[in-house]
Amino acid sequence: MLDFSEFSGLVLFMFIFTAGFWLLIFLLTFVVPYWIGGTIWENWKLKKEAKKAAEGK
Repeated sequence: MLDFSEFSGLVLFMFIFTAGFWLLIFLLTFVVPYWIGGTIWENWKLKKEAKKAAEGK
């Protein structure tokens, strides 16, 4: 049987471990695709503006 200090340490460890796990899942499913999509969209806009500028000359 666990005494209070061992139990509280286990609970704290499990909280930190699961919080890190869910943060990793959140980053992989939302933040990284949003970042990649934004980068692609920004590069597409820059290429479109460069093409317009080249045609205007």
